[in-house]
Amino acid sequence: MAATPPPDSPPSDQEAALLRRFTALPGNAGPAGERLGRELLARWAEPHRRYHTTAHLAAVLGRLDELAGHPTDPIAVELAAWFHDAIYDPYSPDNEEMSARLAEDLLGAGRRAAEVARLVRLTAGHDPDPDDRNGAALCDADLAVLAGSPEQYAAYAAAVRQEYAYVDDDAFREGRADVLRRLLALPSLFHTPYAGEHWEPAARFNLRGELQLLTA
Repeated sequence: MAATPPPDSPPSDQEAALLRRFTALPGNAGPAGERLGRELLARWAEPHRRYHTTAHLAAVLGRLDELAGHPTDPIAVELAAWFHDAIYDPYSPDNEEMSARLAEDLLGAGRRAAEVARLVRLTAGHDPDPDDRNGAALCDADLAVLAGSPEQYAAYAAAVRQEYAYVDDDAFREGRADVLRRLLALPSLFHTPYAGEHWEPAARFNLRGELQLLTA
């Protein structure tokens, strides 16, 4: 797998905007915060990624903006968004755990760092407790890609397929169809009232459409 790009590579316009957002978070101002932001952006820009890219990070952050007011600790939730796919290897089942450990290593000790790591681990299953407002916001923002326009959803599905290019077509169709059926069987895909109202119908429409294509 290709190596992580060096954190001092010239950022794209999108990466520059993300870096400004990162360093605007409390505690991230100054050279140390900029170095950490650049390191995370370099990870998100690894060339083997097709879906779990800086575009996905930007999309998750944008969805968190829509959910403003729901988290009890929005700073921890935003930091967790930055870390939740910081380590991504399509061959590995432990990406969320490794990303959480990276957050613990880079953020140091403290209550907020522990909360960030907890939230990152939640994205492995997207199943927060009913009273977990931070977890609900992050999980909903991460899954909001399911509620994109048909064109956006098709691009997402194609990018996921590219990340699993090492899996043959029959095995991928079977595995992906199982994932979609499990999602559709859930009583609700989302956990916040806003997402349930605004994103749920489109997400179910998209999931049913992809499942039909895979099983036709």
